[in-house]
Amino acid sequence: MASPAVNTWPEAAAGEDLQVRTEQRGGKETVVAVDGVFNYQKAEVERCLRSNGKLYTVRDGTGSDGAMVGLQWAPTKVTVENGRLTNPNLDADGFELRQFPTTVNHEEFFDEKHLFSSYFPECERLIQEATGAKVARVFDYNVRSQGGKLAQKQIKGGGMQVQPPAHIVHNDYTQTSGPARLQQLGNKPTMNDVSRRMRGEAPLLTQEEVEMGLNKRFMIINVWRSIRPEPCEVYPLALASATTLAPEDLCVFEIRYSDRVGENYFSAPNPRHRWQYFPRMTPDEAILLKQWDSAGALGGGAGNTSTFSLHSAFADPTASPEAADRQSIETRLICIFDDAPPSKL
Repeated sequence: MASPAVNTWPEAAAGEDLQVRTEQRGGKETVVAVDGVFNYQKAEVERCLRSNGKLYTVRDGTGSDGAMVGLQWAPTKVTVENGRLTNPNLDADGFELRQFPTTVNHEEFFDEKHLFSSYFPECERLIQEATGAKVARVFDYNVRSQGGKLAQKQIKGGGMQVQPPAHIVHNDYTQTSGPARLQQLGNKPTMNDVSRRMRGEAPLLTQEEVEMGLNKRFMIINVWRSIRPEPCEVYPLALASATTLAPEDLCVFEIRYSDRVGENYFSAPNPRHRWQYFPRMTPDEAILLKQWDSAGALGGGAGNTSTFSLHSAFADPTASPEAADRQSIETRLICIFDDAPPSKL
């Protein structure tokens, strides 16, 4: 039997003849869409909605990964529309752009003291307002920067390492890992849980809240923000509308921690995927990104709302050669609702 393919995380996929489409809008030339190259999985990679154990990595306590086992990258050129013109929304597409000023300055995003005391409460208030959730609590985060990763920069107070942008078409949770993460957050935090540094040994959720999420509705949502003062041009985040995703394109990738196993969905290319991004995001804006919703069809719900959106960083051909390195923070929250039917999963 042949050994499984072993890879590293891919760099930004390069492409030739990348087009930029513009129109005159409001008296000025406006980018309508650009070409980008995205790292999907090849057809040879077996599709599955539940893990078959063939695709995985091992992640250490700093958030860094070992080799990627079983993955086969398929760089694919796609059109990426300007989401500022199309106005996608969280319910249908699985993501949306919000104005979201913060009291936290650039350098404070690299210090857990300021994240825990100021930024995370701001995110929790935003998500409760945006979704109507009864409970919204931060349970995880990543700060990303290519330069920060190369310099081995760490977040003050927690030992977490700055990670590079993720140039992979993926979603952070699956039919297995979404509900599992909800239940884990009702237990005493383990050594890899951010909430252990925030709250000590206390569970992030009560058992009553976990049961409410399982019996009604729960959501995992990501608040994505560029944190540099300059507009983000380098490796912006692109997102595929949930209305264009197909379950048969997905495969499960395991992230094996010392104390638990997480799962992502990766995807095969599909010409139906409708990709969008928000050019030159500022620190006063944030993308709200669904990473799991038990009310969506893949989450076992009625299917009248999105379950998640695939997403990836990409090389924007309109970026200036002098543009500053991307620095961003993604903050994951667990949301509990008390007014929806349970998942059928």
